[in-house]
Amino acid sequence: MLLAGGVPIARCEVRLPGMLSSHMVLQRERPIHVWGWSDPGEKITVELHGITRATAGNSAGTWSIFLPPEAVGGPFQLTVSAGNKIVLDDVLIGDVWFASGQSNMEMPLKGFTGAPLKNSAEEIAHAGQPQIRLIRFPQKAVDFPQRNIDAQWTVCTPETAANFSAAAYFFGRELNAREHVPIGLIDATWGGTPAEAWVSLQAISTNAALMPIFGTRAEMTQSQADTAAITAAEKREDEAARKAGKTPPSHPWRPDPASWAPAWLFNGMVAPATPYGIKGVIWYQGESNSRLAFAPMYAKVFPALIADWRAQWHQGDFPFLFVQIANFKSNDSEVWAVVREAQRRTLSVANTAMVVTTDIGDPGNVHPADKQTVGARLALAARALAYGEKVEYSGPLFRQATPEGEGTMRVWFDHSGGGLKGDTLQGFEIAGSDGRFVAGTARIDGNTVVVNSSRVGEAKYVRYGWANAPVINLFNSEGLPASPFTSEDAIPGR
Repeated sequence: MLLAGGVPIARCEVRLPGMLSSHMVLQRERPIHVWGWSDPGEKITVELHGITRATAGNSAGTWSIFLPPEAVGGPFQLTVSAGNKIVLDDVLIGDVWFASGQSNMEMPLKGFTGAPLKNSAEEIAHAGQPQIRLIRFPQKAVDFPQRNIDAQWTVCTPETAANFSAAAYFFGRELNAREHVPIGLIDATWGGTPAEAWVSLQAISTNAALMPIFGTRAEMTQSQADTAAITAAEKREDEAARKAGKTPPSHPWRPDPASWAPAWLFNGMVAPATPYGIKGVIWYQGESNSRLAFAPMYAKVFPALIADWRAQWHQGDFPFLFVQIANFKSNDSEVWAVVREAQRRTLSVANTAMVVTTDIGDPGNVHPADKQTVGARLALAARALAYGEKVEYSGPLFRQATPEGEGTMRVWFDHSGGGLKGDTLQGFEIAGSDGRFVAGTARIDGNTVVVNSSRVGEAKYVRYGWANAPVINLFNSEGLPASPFTSEDAIPGR
């Protein structure tokens, strides 16, 4: 087509977002969404497995087509035809899981420096899993929701899995082996980030209870004015140490300020995936919210995040499976018990499940090596919530505590399975109406635990595992650990 004078008009070819690529897994038994960009008014035809649908680009040059749901199958070829033609090969129909959170979900099969993964080399060598497909989102913090992301699907091989989330990989491997369906895993993770950054600004702005988020953000931005000077001084210290033949001193870790901005990680790493059909979410995060200024808000922020993501995907209350943070000694500036309790109470949200990890954590390393157990327990929860299997998927969860005479409380549990287990129970504390907790002697009585202390008169509260790195040992007969808890009505600040 020419303008007067013979100047050609450049034609915009039809385009797809990066995550619509060869080797992808499309969510089974739900309408299949295909979308992209084109010239305004351009006719686009999409074909998959003998089904064809057509539309035209709107005035802004975007288009969207939904194909009918498909059963498990493939590999298929998906074609998009307009002025040009795009062919996507090796497309499978199965289940897609969105894996997100901070560094313990990000931790790849090859491990981190100073934090090795258990049996890393062996796991990588056996990671050829053709029915598992992987897509890893680049870390991107931005101030408005993105419509595209620079990432494509790959087949799961030792090379692609080595840099992929280990917890997600072990989860997907277990599901593929048990459910016999192709599994697509989306890795959207960023270490050292708070939950606030993963919630949309739309959700935050419509919830007055979340307004303190901006107070903690203001404090953080105020401290950034001196960061450049501090960093420069630290570099000078390092150079001086090296010249003197000494080991450079250690310096405090500082997060990328953009990665802590409310909504910025949602915008860059969640929003681009929301048009894509998924089976559910697996989430491992909370360590960065253990700071004293952040922890009290987690009980509000985390349920808001779940509700927000479900609203953004428009797929109902899909399964949201999350990992409770493990045990880490940390220091007095962090309150891991408060975050764990907020996570436990978030189980009041429909169709959620929690994996407890206090038995496999490493008090000396914030990145525990055993991600195999994390993935297996997440898969156990998925088998129950997402696939309808009759399996016990949770360790004992606090239900109720009742007083029984002087200085005694009886604790009742859900998910006690075939019975409670634990030799010489540790980690139980008891308090009277003054809220001053003291160590209690605990014993199993059927499916309950009786806690006693002669130092407490009329007992009113009981708690378990209330420390950054608790030593605790209550399980059910299925070998799943009990969650730390407090019976107090409100979550304490520390």
